[in-house]
Amino acid sequence: MNRDLLLVILSLLTWGIGEGMFISFEPLYLQELGADPVRIGAILGALGVSMTIAQAPAGYLSDRVGRKPLLVAAWVLGILSTGLMAWTTSLNGFVVGLLLYGLTSWVFSPLYSYVSAARGALSMGRALTFTSASFHTGAILGPLLGGWIGKTWGLRYTFMVAFFIFIVSTVLIMLIRPQAVERAHPGERRWDLFKNTRFLRFLGVILVVMVAMYLPQPLSPNYLQNLRDMDLGMIGQLLSVGSIGIVVLNLILGQLPVRVGLILGQLAVAGFSLFLWQGTGFYWFAVGYFLLGGYRVASNLVNAEVRELVTPANMGLAFGVAAGVALLATVIAPPIAGFLFEQNPLWMYPVSLGLIGMGLVLSFRFLFASHPKKNDSHSELSALGE
Repeated sequence: MNRDLLLVILSLLTWGIGEGMFISFEPLYLQELGADPVRIGAILGALGVSMTIAQAPAGYLSDRVGRKPLLVAAWVLGILSTGLMAWTTSLNGFVVGLLLYGLTSWVFSPLYSYVSAARGALSMGRALTFTSASFHTGAILGPLLGGWIGKTWGLRYTFMVAFFIFIVSTVLIMLIRPQAVERAHPGERRWDLFKNTRFLRFLGVILVVMVAMYLPQPLSPNYLQNLRDMDLGMIGQLLSVGSIGIVVLNLILGQLPVRVGLILGQLAVAGFSLFLWQGTGFYWFAVGYFLLGGYRVASNLVNAEVRELVTPANMGLAFGVAAGVALLATVIAPPIAGFLFEQNPLWMYPVSLGLIGMGLVLSFRFLFASHPKKNDSHSELSALGE
């Protein structure tokens, strides 16, 4: 493993501790600040918008100006926005900080591109799942620490501690070396990406799959607190189990062929919905949260599949577009979850199961039944790297 990839892993590990302290407690803190379930869903949907709009521009810029500047800028914005969330005392001020934090998601495209170039002998699937595992190794500790701080002093203090942890992570990411900008081949244009019909079809699959898997997640902490009488400490333990699941499933499913891992990741999230819907106690819910790790695995393997569909010169833009489509799930799903929660909190889970079934059908059709033919057009073949 080279020096730069190690620094990325250490920075992600540290950031995972900080983000893990507050990210899944946000719906509960919004509730403390006076937001009802429908408004929480709307706020989280707006967060999804802020995360989504940053993706394609960031991907385009990472192809043009380089990856490191965008990575460093995302880390710095993360510090500033977390500071705002920590030191504001109003719902409106917190929402502003939350939306600014959402913009840091532009990191996905330059990060995936950077890891792809720095991975050495590692396969794309292994490199992405391994770096994700490093982030979520830190996130194992984060919810435990955040739950304890929230229970002892209040959830606001979790943001304050995370602010200082993020400073350490930012110093580490600043130490990575810049990478050369990929140049397009003669006759190749970056916007040719949108003539790649196989890539465009895969975007539709991504949207359905990610909405289905994300739907039950945002309001599950509220469900556990309000209906299952679990305190912040217990919810923090469940979230840490979820991070363990992400690490373990990343390391296991990341060794499998990308297409197989993507299917199994969706099935694991179906298990999460089933256990939270039908489970009767902490240990059932812990199994469910462990299986929720399949969501992050599937997210990483989606990008590994995208990498196989595009040329290096279009890699950043492709990752940005794919990440933007995936993050539309965070726009679409929370308002639906808020509406379902208002009607009956249990409804989130069977609806998710039905949508996951639809996503599995589409995934099978694309990944296993649809293959490029040898007489495809030149643009399609070049996009597949043939």
